[in-house]
Amino acid sequence: MELDVTTVLLLALFGFIAAFIDSCVGGGGLISLPALLGLGMPAYLALGTNKLAGTMSSATSSVTFIRLGKLDKKLMLYLFPVSFAGAFFGAKTVLFVPQDILKGLVLFMMAVIFVYTLLNKKFGRNSECKGLTSFTLGWGIPLTFVIGFYDGFFGPGTGSFFVFMMVLLFGYDFVVAAGNGRILNLASNIAALGVFLWQGKVVWLTGLTMGAAMLIGATLGARMAVKTGVRYVRPLFLIVSLSLMGKMVFELMFTH
Repeated sequence: MELDVTTVLLLALFGFIAAFIDSCVGGGGLISLPALLGLGMPAYLALGTNKLAGTMSSATSSVTFIRLGKLDKKLMLYLFPVSFAGAFFGAKTVLFVPQDILKGLVLFMMAVIFVYTLLNKKFGRNSECKGLTSFTLGWGIPLTFVIGFYDGFFGPGTGSFFVFMMVLLFGYDFVVAAGNGRILNLASNIAALGVFLWQGKVVWLTGLTMGAAMLIGATLGARMAVKTGVRYVRPLFLIVSLSLMGKMVFELMFTH
């Protein structure tokens, strides 16, 4: 893929938008991965290159949430390595498992999440933190591993799953849930990127070009989420979830 002026501008545009959304509620891969594929990059190179750009984005937004204090540091110490391990094994198995099976399961889960969040108008508005209990960790650790595995294997929507888990299971409001989700998504991105780098599936110049725009989008998106609070993050979460479902339905129906 040649990086002419038009391609660079497109990478920057899609990277900025993807990172802005991803830093708040996840789902940035819905934009960045199809952009790389649409510019003619082979699938596995697109997955690896997207992980490079996505790692830059999640690292930037994570730093912003940390500086603004919108996360649970103690919980992250427990779950960060779990997300990392899950993504590592997910990326290692991506070549062996049919992705259509996973897409169908993810589509069903996204539909349930969307309907639940839409109908429960108080969901994630206020913090009802349940703390680190045997129940929350008993469920949180395996769920984090599964979501991390999914990110290493496929990816789009990972941040949304982490945010939903943080609100539903641990009782955080949407803003703190977004901060926690960013940290866990950073762990899964780093692990998956390491595997793709080892396999030589990363186009450095393209990834760094998109990643540079993502640095700006991630910073602005995280600050916007903290500044405007739940009234901004919740509707964006619903929009991204609905868009992700629409994309998956289209792919399942018309790409075979």
